[in-house]
Amino acid sequence: MADIVTLTMNPSIDVSMSVERLSPFRKLHCTGEHRDPGGGGINVARVAKRLGAETIAMYPVGGALGQMLRRFVDGEGIPGLTTLISAETREDFTVFERATGLQYRFVLPGPRLTEAEWLTCLEAFGSLDRGARFVVASGSLPPGVPDDFYGRVAAMAKQIDVKTVVDSSGPALRAALQNGVYLIKPNLNELKSLVGSVLESQADRIMTCRSLIDSGQVQIVALTLGEEGALLVTRDHVLRAHALAVKPVSVVGAGDSFLGAMVWGLASGQPIETAFRYGMAAASATLLIPGTQLCRREDVERLVDCVKLQAI
Repeated sequence: MADIVTLTMNPSIDVSMSVERLSPFRKLHCTGEHRDPGGGGINVARVAKRLGAETIAMYPVGGALGQMLRRFVDGEGIPGLTTLISAETREDFTVFERATGLQYRFVLPGPRLTEAEWLTCLEAFGSLDRGARFVVASGSLPPGVPDDFYGRVAAMAKQIDVKTVVDSSGPALRAALQNGVYLIKPNLNELKSLVGSVLESQADRIMTCRSLIDSGQVQIVALTLGEEGALLVTRDHVLRAHALAVKPVSVVGAGDSFLGAMVWGLASGQPIETAFRYGMAAASATLLIPGTQLCRREDVERLVDCVKLQAI
């Protein structure tokens, strides 16, 4: 059994390409077309696998794009547990504008799942052989899936002593927290939305993370702050990681890479400080890679010693 199981309810085929300049009403001739498997949990599995973890990726698939997605995930050596849906798996699009160096991301809502289809996903999760140490529920919920879906996953995981990691937002994240989870990885906007506060100062952010921990909703909060780095908050410690000085080529998948590397570190038995360093290194390494291809292990290992942590 794999140490890490990822669950992606709204997977995608991520299509990346470039144009000289975006312009309305004109045919824009694209170059550099590339396709990758995508969606939060699938990206987490891709990065954890590259770093050496044994992973299983769970996700629904539908139509021709769903079969393509399954081939892509299989091609990266990640065992998949898929369930069939009637609607077509979504595509997302990333366009790089060469004239300005800007990146544009177009994210589709995804297919609508019936009640029978999302219940089948839950049943598939419940049928997994025991032995996994972490389940990572990551990404948005597609239309038709109830807000408390990740909360149900957390409750099931708790019954078999599996640590639940959630990377989502809005009602889906709120419902998961009500069942108590091990770790969450919000960005600043997601945390603001969760608590309904502006959180302008570092002290406000730490206090908010601590309140979630003290209430028993979560044990660890990894708050990503973009160019400001990240905060890691537990009941006893607060660590601040400063962003590495890299020039971004693409921002796609940086948060997923952070989480994949951090969970890999925790599953490998590394101290939480080391896992946090690897998360920061993987996020930074992903910024160096064009399109939707995510980080390379050699870049992560090269950058990890550059990550500076400050105890607060």
